[in-house]
Amino acid sequence: MSDITFRVKAHSENPTKTIAKARGFEAIIDEPGELNGTNDGPNPVEYTLIALSGCLNVMCHLVAKEMNFTLRGVKMNLSGVLDPDKHFGMKTAERAGYKRIEVEIIPDADADAATLEQWLKTIEERCPVSDNLNNPTPVLIKLK
Repeated sequence: MSDITFRVKAHSENPTKTIAKARGFEAIIDEPGELNGTNDGPNPVEYTLIALSGCLNVMCHLVAKEMNFTLRGVKMNLSGVLDPDKHFGMKTAERAGYKRIEVEIIPDADADAATLEQWLKTIEERCPVSDNLNNPTPVLIKLK
């Protein structure tokens, strides 16, 4: 299969609020009030968790179908821990992003424990968002 390019266009509505558009859909990205935002939407790091949950959902169902077991649905609990110091311009050896992300997947499925372990391993290997979070991806930011 050939490479696929995904595109997003975005603009700032104010210093903390961004409006992003992808394929005709609009997403509002904003900071919570305690971070000087207007709390009109999830913030960028929350969207990272949201993106991961969406990708995992697709992979959960795709892999279950390939493995021939019934997956009626999944629930997920995601959390990420980060140190905000670098974000706020403080000197720190910590990275700006998440130190770790934890995901709990709760399947509603007709499968035994061994099958679910193989299912989870396959999902982890094939989820594009998880891959981007676990491996360096070149990000080229330039002025125009």
